[in-house]
Amino acid sequence: MLFWILAAAMTAAALLLILPPLLRAAPPAPTREAYDREVYRDQLGEVDRDHARGLINAAQADAAKAEIGRRMLAGSDAAASAPATPRAARVLALLLALLVPVGAVTVYAVLGRPDAPAQPLASRALEKERSGPPQSVLAAVESLKKQLAENPDDPQGWTILGQAYVKMNRPTEAVDALRRAVALSKDDAELLGLFGEVLTDANDGTVTEEARNAFDQVLVKDPKDARARFFAALGRYQAGAQRDALDRWRALLAESPANAPWVPMVQAQIREAAVALNLDPASVTPSPLPPEQPPANAAAPQAGQAQGQGQGQGQPSAEDRDQMIRGMVANLATKLDADPSDIDGWLKLVRSYGVLGERAKAVEAAAKAKERAPNRPDVLVAYAGAILQSIPRSDTPAPMPGEATAALRQALAVDATNRDALWLLGLDAMTVGRKADAQEFWGRLIAQFKPGDPEHTLLKARLDALKTGG
Repeated sequence: MLFWILAAAMTAAALLLILPPLLRAAPPAPTREAYDREVYRDQLGEVDRDHARGLINAAQADAAKAEIGRRMLAGSDAAASAPATPRAARVLALLLALLVPVGAVTVYAVLGRPDAPAQPLASRALEKERSGPPQSVLAAVESLKKQLAENPDDPQGWTILGQAYVKMNRPTEAVDALRRAVALSKDDAELLGLFGEVLTDANDGTVTEEARNAFDQVLVKDPKDARARFFAALGRYQAGAQRDALDRWRALLAESPANAPWVPMVQAQIREAAVALNLDPASVTPSPLPPEQPPANAAAPQAGQAQGQGQGQGQPSAEDRDQMIRGMVANLATKLDADPSDIDGWLKLVRSYGVLGERAKAVEAAAKAKERAPNRPDVLVAYAGAILQSIPRSDTPAPMPGEATAALRQALAVDATNRDALWLLGLDAMTVGRKADAQEFWGRLIAQFKPGDPEHTLLKARLDALKTGG
């Protein structure tokens, strides 16, 4: 009974909001032409703002303004909207007063379920409610599943089904399908590599033992397979064998063309492994091979084309790519000078300067980020990291600069569990012989990992070495 009282009250409230405006005499409506003029003025202002922010260039802004002006001229003869007559409004109000409650009761009588339990928002599959694959794709997948049920020894069918599940963002089903395909085609190196990659993705980037075995099998068949080499090294890195992983990534990078798509990922992993091993990333990162050029007969120059213009079309040289990257970094720096409040932009600039080897600029960008966000732990850690990278490489371990340690301690004051700050401060304490401090920092850090995690293994080895006097 309480439900129906509340429903009646809500219906009455809705009618009270809808009916009074209909029963009042409506003021003269503005003409369509006046409304369009206001819209076009807003559009012109938006074009000017986009141009000022650098989102579009002057030519694009002029073209947009010309198109808006044409629309203004075309709409100048539009007829004014005629207001509804008071009689029509009263009839509409009467119909709504009758139809809204009657229609609501009718629909609820058919579809309503007052006995259904409440369903919290967090427990609902929102992604499935909001969107999903097209019905044609679902029908094709169901048809393929029926065919595989009748012929389960079809490796190509299981492969196609697995790839379909990957595109549908259903990693568990994709792994199951590809596992069946691998069992039927154990000698297919490409399929083994795909299975290992999908299995890794399904485990949030963790290379499981099954995935590592798949990549190792690929390397037995093709020792130069770049994907298998990358993930096999990643699996060893996650298992705590950072030095072995670093050596594998260095070998892969040294044998890869500079324009290979996996080169940036390999360089990033080398930097991470070098930091974990307390090495200078720049000194352990080899240079890749010269970029590969397309075959000479891949695309013949068109008639009248300048000599050399078509050479390597679509494959810029290393110098061109370097200039392009530096140009993008310079554009980011210019935008940050115009709008220095973008803290994430400053952090991105710090990382970009670090990749380019411009360490002084990285420190400067990190300092500007720290000025504007002095209490953000990630900013403080980035500032300390930029300072550490700017120090010349030395064979003799040296304590961190005071500015770096101060920033790291400030980061811990804001976030007592910050992993980067705990690791670096522990490393600094160990370097200067403060073993108790190192044990305290790393003890707080190891508590954040599970015994099976590679980070836990690394930290436990370091702590054990400290206890034995190492």
